[in-house]
Amino acid sequence: MVISRAIKSFWQDSSGASLVEALLTFPIVMLVFAAFIEFGYAMSQWNQTVKALQYGARLAAVSDPLTTNFDAVFPIEAADPLNNGKAAPNDATISSTCGPALANCTAALNRIVRGSDGLCQAGTDPYPGICDLNWRIQPQNLMVTYQRSGLGYWGRPDGPVLTMRLEVRDITFDLPILGGLLGLNDITVPAHPVTITTEDLKTCSTC
Repeated sequence: MVISRAIKSFWQDSSGASLVEALLTFPIVMLVFAAFIEFGYAMSQWNQTVKALQYGARLAAVSDPLTTNFDAVFPIEAADPLNNGKAAPNDATISSTCGPALANCTAALNRIVRGSDGLCQAGTDPYPGICDLNWRIQPQNLMVTYQRSGLGYWGRPDGPVLTMRLEVRDITFDLPILGGLLGLNDITVPAHPVTITTEDLKTCSTC
């Protein structure tokens, strides 16, 4: 009887129930809280990648061509710069691509990515590159495509006007909390292609 009353008293006793409930819900609350933090951090990485690619595309538009077969694909036909020649055709099948994994890329890509000092250190390079804005983007993560735009003439001194598309490859979000707990370390950052019309395609010698 004594044991029976003790068991009955134990089941009816509600002291400590709040503590147990708190211990059960605390991990869930912390996981949700961490998810909000990680989501904001992921959005920051997303935005950082977009801004870095926009900057890199603008820099590449006024830099030496980044593909090794550029001159063969887009030749300058007119010997006389004053002769505008024939209009450049808009043939979307004519293109030259660099990357991913540095395929068909020139050394000029390093200048676009690492800046004038060759390092990825924000705030230290007077002429920064892409990785100065987002250190995770390296030359092997970029894909550059030059394509005919139909603008300009074959006879312009530096060849026909082209469009250039810059996009990122094989970069995953950095999620230190959820990545470790739930294995979410393999979520790939979208390519974020940025297209821009090229200009002189000559790197400034003093920049």
